[in-house]
Amino acid sequence: MRHRGALNNPHNRFHGQSLEQVDDGWYHDAAEDQPSIATEVRQETSKSILSRNTSPDIPFDVSLNPYRGCEHGCIYCFARPSHAYWDMSPGLDFETRLIYKHNAARLLEETLQKPGYQCQVIALGANTDAYQPIESQYRLTRSLLEVCRRFKQPFSVVTKGALILRDLDILQEMASEQLCAVYISLTSLDDTLRSTLEPRTATVTARLKVIERLAKAGVPVGVMMAPIIPALNDVEIERLLQTAAGAGATSANYVLLRLPLEVSPLFQDWLQQHYPQRADHIMSLVRQSRDGKDYDASFGTRMRGTGQFADLIAQRFRLACKRYGLNQRRLPLDCSRFQAPGQMSLW
Repeated sequence: MRHRGALNNPHNRFHGQSLEQVDDGWYHDAAEDQPSIATEVRQETSKSILSRNTSPDIPFDVSLNPYRGCEHGCIYCFARPSHAYWDMSPGLDFETRLIYKHNAARLLEETLQKPGYQCQVIALGANTDAYQPIESQYRLTRSLLEVCRRFKQPFSVVTKGALILRDLDILQEMASEQLCAVYISLTSLDDTLRSTLEPRTATVTARLKVIERLAKAGVPVGVMMAPIIPALNDVEIERLLQTAAGAGATSANYVLLRLPLEVSPLFQDWLQQHYPQRADHIMSLVRQSRDGKDYDASFGTRMRGTGQFADLIAQRFRLACKRYGLNQRRLPLDCSRFQAPGQMSLW
């Protein structure tokens, strides 16, 4: 499918029946084999807005996702299986049939005003990108940032979208009070690889400009190399971190490729389509790092993997960060400034 990551719509694991296309041998126009699928967006009225987790592998306890599904279409996205809960496929449906929470800002404001609310840093868009293309129309993320600004609620954002610069005014203001941090997901410096791996994301040049603009505005900005894919983009670790540091990033982290549930067959189909000569080698290294399986979800190892290859990646990443001055000093975001509008300040 043109400009899409997934090649098909795999079976929804919660359905008892499935449909499969079969070539009947009749003539057909080859141009019809690659149709363009329009993005469909539907509205959801949510009952709650904050999600909490207790995973030791995730550096935050509270997250907020204004959208379900993601038009960026990253073939490796760990969030794809969640689309099955909405009676849709984790394949093309995940990137073409999206849901927006129209009442997100109101729910957040109500939550922050509750008497028992205890301020914690909110990770914005932790499951699907808060700055995916449809944000330019629905502006949910912008409305959430405005609520956070009024309450002095600290937050972090991870994004592949250049649209975040639209909200530089809020980010700069809150960064001056140690209330926000931004992480730019940068998987490769090769735009040819990016265009198939993450088809509707901002270009490499655009993301580097985002890092530069944020850094110059005083917004703490880091880079996430997520995922590192064996024998595909791992060769770029050192050069990518050097380039990101040169653009102004001060921190860096990574995640080794994760292939939970339906993501594994989707990714393997993608490999066979785009890198058929390397596909077996890549999957062999993945399994060597996942205890012989496509994926191991065990706490403590699911983000980094195990074994010699995973250890080598960890060593290279650590040394490169040290070489380019990354992760030397991280200031925690300040929860002590939180104040509901109307409250009298003690200072």
